Amino acid sequence: MSKNNLYKGFEVELFTGSFDSHIGVSADIEEKFSDFVKEPDNRNVEYITTPEKDYNFLYKKLITPRKKLRQWLNNKKLTIIPSSTLCFKHDIQFQRSDINNVYHQFIQDNYGISIATSSVHINIGIDDLDKLFAAIRLIRSEAALYLSLSASSPFLNNKITENHSQRWIQFPKTPRKVPFFVNHNSYIDWIEENIANKNMQNIRHFWSSIRPNGPQRPLILDRLELRICDFVYDINLLLGITAMIELRILDLFENINTLDPLNASIFSIDELQEICDQNEINAAKDSLNSELINWKDGKKVICREWIQNLLSDLSSTSEKFNMKHLLHPIYKVLKEGNQSMKWIKQYEKGLSIEQIMKISIEDMIKSEDQNV
Repeated sequence: MSKNNLYKGFEVELFTGSFDSHIGVSADIEEKFSDFVKEPDNRNVEYITTPEKDYNFLYKKLITPRKKLRQWLNNKKLTIIPSSTLCFKHDIQFQRSDINNVYHQFIQDNYGISIATSSVHINIGIDDLDKLFAAIRLIRSEAALYLSLSASSPFLNNKITENHSQRWIQFPKTPRKVPFFVNHNSYIDWIEENIANKNMQNIRHFWSSIRPNGPQRPLILDRLELRICDFVYDINLLLGITAMIELRILDLFENINTLDPLNASIFSIDELQEICDQNEINAAKDSLNSELINWKDGKKVICREWIQNLLSDLSSTSEKFNMKHLLHPIYKVLKEGNQSMKWIKQYEKGLSIEQIMKISIEDMIKSEDQNV
């Protein structure tokens, strides 16, 4: 690890319940644990890690709250459900965690249960604004790759869907069309315009695959927030995805002219927006097997091959920053398939969704017990 590494932090959303049902206790969890907060639907809860550069520290920051929560849930005969959608048969009514929250009321009225998903948001610290927006442009252009590695939501309401990330298919992206921001000022103007015309209720109501983040949005920004990934219970894989993003950004900083889509793409920024939005949908449907359009030259490429090529491109940078070992879980996913692909195979062999989740919950517990 190097002093030139970037800060990383996570917002991790979880579903709670039993081995065959979703049971919401987020209000109780928030009251019990200072590092957990309610989500609008009571079946969801979230914890946030403080930023760290070192991946060993990040591992501890990710595992410790989860283990504490699990111990508390065990006493109530409950568990953490690794799916990123409400996979078991469930009540399709929104279950409010806070009936007095006006913003939650707006979400319930306008989006209903489509918002009830779990994910992990990956934050990368970048305080130079020009570099930040260049990184947002590049990572957005390749966001479909990270979704494909993380996909963990092929089931909904005790049925198999036709999607590897049902979460990203159903999630109400808002506003529907998000431009490629050419600089900080273009972002400020766009945010202010969309709040003024009620496309967004407030600064938080910007739900896209990626967005700038910081202590005083839209004016003071210090990080990139990638929001597209499904929940990843394998922390080593989550750190592998994070390392891949960080390496890509570090590479960008040394090769702005050839890696910033503003300079390096044959497409206009309006065309890039359409291509990336379509890539995200394709990846949500077929993940690693999806056919995507490369943002640089417009060539069609299978997602798995694009990731393999990108890992090859990052090889020297990963060696330079002593991060090559962190990418091993990604090679494993390319070889064995992501979580959704594994679950779909089990389902096709005749296992029920309850049986599949029970196996994954037990695997998740085993991985937590093996690591401190």
